[in-house]
Parts: sequence; C-alpha cells; structure tokens
Amino acid sequence: MSKKLSVLVLTMVLLLTVTLVGCSKKLEPKEAVTNGTANAMKLTSYESKSQFTVKDLTITSASVPSEQSAMVTSMLKNADITLDGVYQKEPLQSEMTLGIHLKGDLSTSFTIPMVMTKDKLYVKIPNIPFYPLPQEVVGKFLIIDPQELAKQSGQEFNPASMDQEKSQKFANEVIAAILGEYDQATYFFDIDPKDAKLPQGIKAKQVVQFKVTNDNVKPAVDTFVTKAIPKAIDVMSKDEYISLFQLKKEDLTAAKLAVETNTSDFRKKLDELKNYLTVKQFDINTALNKDDIPVYQDLNANVEMNDPTTKDNVKLSVTGYTQYSKINEKATFKVGIPTGDQVLTIEQFQQKMQTVAP
Repeated sequence: MSKKLSVLVLTMVLLLTVTLVGCSKKLEPKEAVTNGTANAMKLTSYESKSQFTVKDLTITSASVPSEQSAMVTSMLKNADITLDGVYQKEPLQSEMTLGIHLKGDLSTSFTIPMVMTKDKLYVKIPNIPFYPLPQEVVGKFLIIDPQELAKQSGQEFNPASMDQEKSQKFANEVIAAILGEYDQATYFFDIDPKDAKLPQGIKAKQVVQFKVTNDNVKPAVDTFVTKAIPKAIDVMSKDEYISLFQLKKEDLTAAKLAVETNTSDFRKKLDELKNYLTVKQFDINTALNKDDIPVYQDLNANVEMNDPTTKDNVKLSVTGYTQYSKINEKATFKVGIPTGDQVLTIEQFQQKMQTVAP
C-alpha cells in the first residue's frame, strides 16, 4: 500500500470513528434533559399518548367528614387519566382526547376531545353520568374564542398570548432556568436503557432519571422556591416575553422581592416539613432517542404526609407515562376542526342550559 493510500485510509477510518462516536455520545444527565427539552420544542409534529393512575389514595382529616373523604378516595383510587394527542406546528393545529376512568362504587368512564387552532379552542361536551346535561348540547363542540371572551368581559385582547412559537421559547427558557438550579450529582442519574423498563418499540440512546428522596426533599423544595422561582421570574421579565402575560415589570419585580424576603419564614416551615413528610419514591425517567429527543417519560411518586398538629394524614401513590411517536411526520388528525352544527358558541350553550334549568 502506498504512503498516500495509507494516509487516505487512516483519514477515512478516523472520520468514521469520529462520526460514530458523535452519534452515540451521551451528554451529562442534566444537560441531556435540558437539551432534550429544547429539542422537543422544535418539533414540527408528533403524536402522544399519556396515562396516569392513582395507585393509592388515603385521606384522613379532622376538617373533612370521614364519609366525604371515603367517597373521594373510593372514587379516585385506581382511577386512570389518559390523554392522547396529535400536534402540528404549521399551520398550528392540535387535538387531545382526555379520558377519565373511575373505578370502585362510582365506576364510570367518559372522554373529552379538544381541538386547538391558532386562534380558537373547541371542547366536546361529554355525557357525564353523574352530571347529566341536555341532549341538545351533548356531543357538540363548545367553541372558545379568546378574543371574543376578552371583548365580552371588557378586557383588552392580548394577541401575544396566542403566539405559539414565543410561548414555546419561553417555556424552554423557564425549564432550563429551573433545572439549572438543581445539582446534577444529587438529582440526576444515568439509567442503562436495558434497565429502564421501556415499552416495546422505544429505542433510547440515553435514559436520565430525576430523583427526589426523603433525604433530599427539603433542599429540593428549598431550591425550587428560593432559587428556581426567582430565575423563572427573571425570564418572565424579559422584554420579549412580558407581553405574553400582560404584566408590568414592576409587578414581577415585586413578586421576586416577596419571594426573596420571605425565605427565612419559608425555611422555618421547611424545617417542620421533615417531621411529617415522607417521600418513599419520586422519580421521573426521560428516554432520549438518537436525535436527543425525549420519546418517553414516566413518573413514579409515592408520598405520605402526617401532620402532628392538625392530625391531617394523606397517602398518595401515582404512576404515569407519556410516549411520543410519529415525530416530524405528516400529522393525521382523528377529530379535525369542528364546523357547522357540530359547534356551539358560549351564548348558545348558556341558552340551552337555561331552558332546562329547574
């Protein structure tokens, strides 16, 4: 082999090696989640599927009658909440179907489809067994026009609030600011994808776990209130975002000052928290694909609160997941944008409700 050919082959091998390493390189856990969140904001379309289950719920309180708390816990225990959606960035259109599935003595299920466009929201009126509605409205889509609502309430409509791109950019900066305050070594961990119990079909390059334990829950809450919230307020105060909320900078400055000046009182209450809060488990796993896009997240939370002063006791165990698919593919909508006699305005809905009022 000639010297030139040897150099060429070596160069190609090195380039191939760099390319392969670059494709499989894992970021530091916190950076991976922050980067993944930013990438998710840039998606042009996707489908999502979420489910959350109340595994356990117990409430005992001197201020709430035992019969009432028993009815609530019986209704919500083992309840499933589902949310299936399709999103398209241009032109903006998304639809979600919220499903509520109650178990126990009050076992029932109903779904609420919702459609959102650039300037309107459509919500399908469900048939709720324990809250019957007139048949003339059930199955129709209630159209919610923010501009019309503002006009009716005598307020000035804020077109900036409908700026999806700016809202996404704002959310990305806020999440990055909040995560930036949490110590990586304490809260973020790499999980081997083989040990992450991912659903079949999910291919993950990296799985990152955000974990709060009984040992670090106090500093975690402290960090959120005293550091993360002020940083989030700083983001809100930026000239490019303040128009989203129709707030004045002086209001945000006052809010930030209120948080910062009340930290001593808050920390005193936080010290008391360790006496009655037990975190048995709280972790969020995020699976990132080869493009560093979050394709799956799951939550496992199991906490107890036993306040010795009020005698209020709460046990809550929740599991859930969100899975993304068909990323940046052509969006296929199942509901579509409601039209014609499918739609009811708020005024029409109110009129029909009044005709059946007792």
